[in-house]
Amino acid sequence: MCGIVGYVGPREAAPILMEGLRRMEYRGYDSAGIAVLNGDIEIRKAAGKLSVLADELRSGAPHGTVGIGHTRWATHGAPTTLNAHPHTDRSGRIARLPNGISENAPAIRTARASRGQTFTSETD
Repeated sequence: MCGIVGYVGPREAAPILMEGLRRMEYRGYDSAGIAVLNGDIEIRKAAGKLSVLADELRSGAPHGTVGIGHTRWATHGAPTTLNAHPHTDRSGRIARLPNGISENAPAIRTARASRGQTFTSETD
């Protein structure tokens, strides 16, 4: 089962998001990521265990006091960093965490492609 955590408050969001994701580790997953708002949205994500993402954040966690985090099971697309959540919209102004199985995902993707939209992962 995927896990979602969010934070809005006065403290740095990244450590709080990571602690929330750590508390859900028992659920099983294949990738994880966080998005933190600091004027822009900064996203960090990684395939594999949460420790892979934690290692990446040691060299530079995003700063900000608003954020979301997600652990993912690969229901759509391979378990890769590219397919890990969160994703952003094309403008990069909205971060989203798709959760669960979208039964009509192929139809939606086909409709979006017919409008000329390009994709950055197998799951957006």
